[in-house]
Amino acid sequence: MFFWRHREKTPLERIRDELKQKSNGTKADLKPLSLKEQILLEEIKKETERHNLNNITRTKAYLDFYLRFPEIEWAFLGHMVSRNGGYNMTDLQGELLTRLLSKKERTSLFSFLERGNWLIFQDVYPQFLLYQEGLRRGKRLFYLLPHLHVSTFMETVWNHFWENKDRYIHCIALVINEQSYLEKRVVQHPVYQKEVLRKFEFFLQDVLSFNHILFPYENRGLKGQTLHQFESLHERILLGKRLYAVLFKNKDFHRQALDWARSHPHTGSRKDYWPQLFHYVKEGAPGLAYPLRLKGCKLRKGASRFYSPKLENAWKNVSQPEAEPGDWFHDVRAASYLEDDIDMIDGEIKDEYCKTLERLEIAALAKKAIKF
Repeated sequence: MFFWRHREKTPLERIRDELKQKSNGTKADLKPLSLKEQILLEEIKKETERHNLNNITRTKAYLDFYLRFPEIEWAFLGHMVSRNGGYNMTDLQGELLTRLLSKKERTSLFSFLERGNWLIFQDVYPQFLLYQEGLRRGKRLFYLLPHLHVSTFMETVWNHFWENKDRYIHCIALVINEQSYLEKRVVQHPVYQKEVLRKFEFFLQDVLSFNHILFPYENRGLKGQTLHQFESLHERILLGKRLYAVLFKNKDFHRQALDWARSHPHTGSRKDYWPQLFHYVKEGAPGLAYPLRLKGCKLRKGASRFYSPKLENAWKNVSQPEAEPGDWFHDVRAASYLEDDIDMIDGEIKDEYCKTLERLEIAALAKKAIKF
């Protein structure tokens, strides 16, 4: 007589089953909190606010957390992507874009970038702090996530991560969560649709380097990926998966990128990773026209470096309104992105980025400010 044992479900199958139940059911009411729980949540909110002042403080907080808890791989991915957010912000006050865009246009773009950067941090960092406190107490505390307005999608994933420590599923779940969180609050927000995305669509994609995510490493190397459809949630999530493959699946590159990040504090200036091309001090004479300086990723002989200011000298801190309420998770199909279906990617991007920079320099030199 044969006895067949049921195959044990994989972590991903268990997550999908639980999410399917949640997507079909009604949202449970929040349970009352004890005084101790209320105090903990207030401390988490205050600690999050303390680090959510600007792109510099956020980016540093991500790396500091990853160095303490390397199993939370999104913290390092978030750190590296957030560096790019800072570069894009300071570009708006740098040497080239000030020739192409008006002050009002640059301010609109900065507001768009800053809002997204701020929203992601205020959603994800409380999750990190709750995990940290759970480890300290030796028990899971993820039942408190709804009180922090975190999606039920992540509550499910955090609980499974506590049990199985699947780093990939956890990291990609955070990619899905953060991009879905931004979808209505930034990407589809009517103000940003009108003032930024519709207005600057061609400019953002084909002239600026906003669509390049760069991962610097030793000896001025650059790896990364390029996004061609920013408004597509699907494409942004796939980009996150490709960036994971670049950053984590090649262990040697991961070590190089982490060593570089630890030894190069983020300032927002592109001088951080390419001091031969960029400087946070203006080297050229003000108001004077200049010949083309770039040739094959290098400066021509005698050419001054491009001005790329530190964030603290480019933009003041901005006070943000509270995040719009609501849970994005309603469809279990979001879990399909959790499949580990992308192999290691080399991600060399230096030549592609150099061509973008050359196009931008030519446009700035022509002084043909694009009118919107």
